[in-house]
Amino acid sequence: MLTVKKTKKFKNGEVFLLNTEDDFPVETTDTFLPYYTKDAVGRKQNCLISTQPGDRSDRWMIGISVMSGCPVGCKFCATGNLKKWRNLKASEMVEQVEFVISRHTDISPLNSKEFKINWTRMGEPFLNIKEVRRAIEVISEAYPNTHHYISTIGVSGSDYSWITGNTTLQLSVHSFDEDYRNWLIPFKQKERLETLGNIRTKSNLKTTINLTLARDQDFDIRAMKRIFNKDNFFVKISPINENNISVANSMGEGIIKQKNII
Repeated sequence: MLTVKKTKKFKNGEVFLLNTEDDFPVETTDTFLPYYTKDAVGRKQNCLISTQPGDRSDRWMIGISVMSGCPVGCKFCATGNLKKWRNLKASEMVEQVEFVISRHTDISPLNSKEFKINWTRMGEPFLNIKEVRRAIEVISEAYPNTHHYISTIGVSGSDYSWITGNTTLQLSVHSFDEDYRNWLIPFKQKERLETLGNIRTKSNLKTTINLTLARDQDFDIRAMKRIFNKDNFFVKISPINENNISVANSMGEGIIKQKNII
């Protein structure tokens, strides 16, 4: 059973530090946004048009961890502060979702315009893929309207054939400079950019290319157009949530100064 160690509230949600029974920390988020932000494209659309952030009947998003800690070691990720890691069981992933839902008895995920599970907090899903897929099955059986959004660095040899329908894939690219990307993501068993560009899924949505940009030169539009077909990929540019790891690696908050509230 997960226990709550710490919480932090925001205008559009809350983040939780939970502990497993064997005292491993887990991060879980509970956020919401107006429904009109769902299909926003570009800086002018991708912003709130009022000070009201919507509610959970619009876009309800739960971010969950698939590991406690992470072996990947991204140079801007605060998870690197943890000195040990382990894979979470499917039941521990499902429990994160049910924990958040139980805090809001006034609304059911079945009644949200969008109910989304972001597999984006601690850990690399494709290094724990059997448990991740079991958890997805359980969550989808209970809440058939769930949109699963799975983020990966592109672990070598991964199978993406099961990414279909209301399940969407995100690739953590962060730089179109292969050498610099290898420094940013020092996990050796990952695919090269050219291989990532060949990924095709049967999702209802395009595969997302996530760029958490540390330097201006990491956004190379010629490389992007050459490697990633616009008919199959969507580009998302994200800020770095500044932390001691990103500061120690001279990245700070990166080159995107806006804050990501999703």
